[in-house]
Amino acid sequence: MSFDLSNAQKPSVLRRLGALFYDALLLLAVLMVANAIIVIPYEVINGHPVYESFIPLTLMRLYLIGVVGAFYVYFWTHGGQTLGMKAWRIQVIAQDGEPVGFNAAVKRFVWSILSLIPAGLGLWWSLFNRQGLAWHDSRSNTRVVLLPKSA
Repeated sequence: MSFDLSNAQKPSVLRRLGALFYDALLLLAVLMVANAIIVIPYEVINGHPVYESFIPLTLMRLYLIGVVGAFYVYFWTHGGQTLGMKAWRIQVIAQDGEPVGFNAAVKRFVWSILSLIPAGLGLWWSLFNRQGLAWHDSRSNTRVVLLPKSA
């Protein structure tokens, strides 16, 4: 199902941050469960916390980044909205109005991390871009659109 880009409105940065905050609350719960799945058996088997050694700690961090990536990629490729995006009426679509594919979603996630690292500069960039695109939107050929209020 294609999205009509002729009437598309760009969401404000505050709306995007609101959706990000909602998703952070949900992700906190998901990460707590994902953390427990690994940490509890590790500590029972080895007798010491995973956070005492460099290699297990690094692997744990990569695993948790992978969980966050899987969360976003899944929702972006299945309807273009996370729970926070649904609440704030925004949706991720490809630049041509089509749904976001797997490769574009992965690319968007990687670029969104790089976009948020320097104090969110990549997101704030959308204030100055004519089309309202953040760095990760531009690099992944996606865009975020504001959905109309449902009747």
